[in-house]
Amino acid sequence: MKVFEMKLKVYLLKDIETKKLLAREAGFIDSALAKESKWLDYHEENQFKNYCFNGCYPLEKEGVYKKDKIYTITIRTVDAKLAKYFYEVLKDHHNPFIKGLTIEGRILPQKRIREIYSLTPVIQKSDEGYWRNQMSLDDFEKHLFENAVKKYKQYTGENLNEDFQLYTDFHFLNRSPIPNEYKEICLLGDKVSLKISDEEQAQKMAYFLLGTGICELNSRGFGYCNYRWK
Repeated sequence: MKVFEMKLKVYLLKDIETKKLLAREAGFIDSALAKESKWLDYHEENQFKNYCFNGCYPLEKEGVYKKDKIYTITIRTVDAKLAKYFYEVLKDHHNPFIKGLTIEGRILPQKRIREIYSLTPVIQKSDEGYWRNQMSLDDFEKHLFENAVKKYKQYTGENLNEDFQLYTDFHFLNRSPIPNEYKEICLLGDKVSLKISDEEQAQKMAYFLLGTGICELNSRGFGYCNYRWK
């Protein structure tokens, strides 16, 4: 398994509020996928997409990412064919909000991982809204693990033994829920940190999650993680 990482420099054609940033980036990527029927079908299929991306960098502290300014978006995937398509298309693509400029790619090295931590909010989908209103912390962690296992099984086809400890410590990085706009509603999420177990399966899973994101709506920009090596 390999995690492909692309750093895409983009030029903003309009101001974008922070709470709308991930949705605008997702729209940019969606419209690039729509340029070929194969990838449009992929986008529209109800399945894990196996890619994730972060918000624009450098960060804007005033709540608005600014028109006529250049930023970097980091995109990761475990799908080699998708990585190739992104590498070829995104640098020349544009929509009403974002114009691609240049792209650089690499394979994320496979080292022992000490910690993964989310740079974009983690989302647990529920008909009842924000998870804290109707779910315990134990349930939150259970769903996080089950979601990771489902993604891993779907992608690898392995009959995974689920009797392993993914992390030895878990904590939240935010004091209050983080709002983001998604399909004209406000989704509340959290940023989390996981200290990864030394078990071999945990290390494989953590590396995989760096390419797919954790929890849900990763192709909308949620659950993108950074890492610290051992």
